[in-house]
Amino acid sequence: MTQDKKKFFDVEIPMLRTNVKLIAYDIQELENRNIKLDLTRMLRGQSMDAIIKVSVKDSKAIGKVIKISLLPFFIRRMMRKSVSYVEDSFSAESKESILKIKPFLITRKKVTRAVRKALRNECKRYLQEQIKEKPTEEIFSDIIGSRLQKSLSLKLKKIYPLALCEIREIFIEKDKEAIKTEKIAEKEEGKEKVEVEKEKSGQGLGKVSQENLGLSGEEKEEKPKAEVKQEEIANQ
Repeated sequence: MTQDKKKFFDVEIPMLRTNVKLIAYDIQELENRNIKLDLTRMLRGQSMDAIIKVSVKDSKAIGKVIKISLLPFFIRRMMRKSVSYVEDSFSAESKESILKIKPFLITRKKVTRAVRKALRNECKRYLQEQIKEKPTEEIFSDIIGSRLQKSLSLKLKKIYPLALCEIREIFIEKDKEAIKTEKIAEKEEGKEKVEVEKEKSGQGLGKVSQENLGLSGEEKEEKPKAEVKQEEIANQ
């Protein structure tokens, strides 16, 4: 019996308006496969990588961007001796997911620690505020198109002018749907535990009531008889 040959399948990436081809025996094999895509040509010189996650629906493969990162040599090329750089790493909540964001800033000249701290804090506050009501795909699109970085640079310019304002890396930490599913599962598990504890406590009380706090059946019967004898002696 001859094995089927591998074929090329088209994977559509709507956000990047492009298609890529992946090889597999069957299109279902592409489910949850990750692709690393170089966006340098697409962005006309800006060296950036994207990780694409493939999902298959109705015999059609669709790619979704889950991570974007600048290539290290692009940042090294921008470094100078007479400048300061500011970097950070924090989580931020968007409309659909929780994202990990790593901004990277380079000042035009060397600055004090206080200025670097002010830039870092304002950068974090601004990004968290900007993305909290946006869909994840729109956020990635804004970063690829440098729209988010430009607005951030203008905001930080009030503290100190920058030579470079970039998002070094951003990726999806968790989908909110997955978080909801986990919370529901935890609640169900908690309810089951409570019910089991109730059943155990109910059985224990039943045993106590039956045994009358450790007294045997004979002791229960003998106690009333002893009381009767004492009453008869008193009457005599």
